[in-house]
Amino acid sequence: MNASAELKAWGISIRDQFASPAEVGRLKKCANDRRSRGEFAAARVGARASAQRREEVRGDFTCWLREPFHEAESALLVRLEDLRLECNREAYLGLFEPELHYSLYPPGAAYARHVDQAQGTTQRKVSLVLYLNEGWEPGDGGVLRMHEANTGVLDIEPLGGRLVCFLTSGREHEVLPARRDRLSISGWFRARE
Repeated sequence: MNASAELKAWGISIRDQFASPAEVGRLKKCANDRRSRGEFAAARVGARASAQRREEVRGDFTCWLREPFHEAESALLVRLEDLRLECNREAYLGLFEPELHYSLYPPGAAYARHVDQAQGTTQRKVSLVLYLNEGWEPGDGGVLRMHEANTGVLDIEPLGGRLVCFLTSGREHEVLPARRDRLSISGWFRARE
């Protein structure tokens, strides 16, 4: 079953090895380059005008994926565009564009239980996370915990190359504390409001 069929049937898709180890390495290098140029900033919570840093809620650092793109980032965007088109063709999701950022959780950082859809908006339709963690072990923490209405919780290890997609609306999830740096490209496929 492909990702769009899984989204349609279950609201979630997990694709191991969506990115090869070599692709993960190249994207990690892109993130490190952006970090060395000072493009990462402490993540904030709340609306734009009143956004604030609250590490007890969210302790990661983010870097929005914007031009100029590195070659590995451009290649990933092409693959994600193929996925977007597949989701529109097979699951009729009406996805229009991606909104993506790097997300770095240093040791001890987490993200409390939340939904990705800001109150009063409906643009974010499918949430995406591509993990860029090489050699991740279960004891390293940083699990994505999905809160499922009927089945309790689903814990997803942040293994390098794994792509997790889920329908955004109402889907509560959290990131458990990491014990080492945890890196991903996260974001959404958006629809027009």
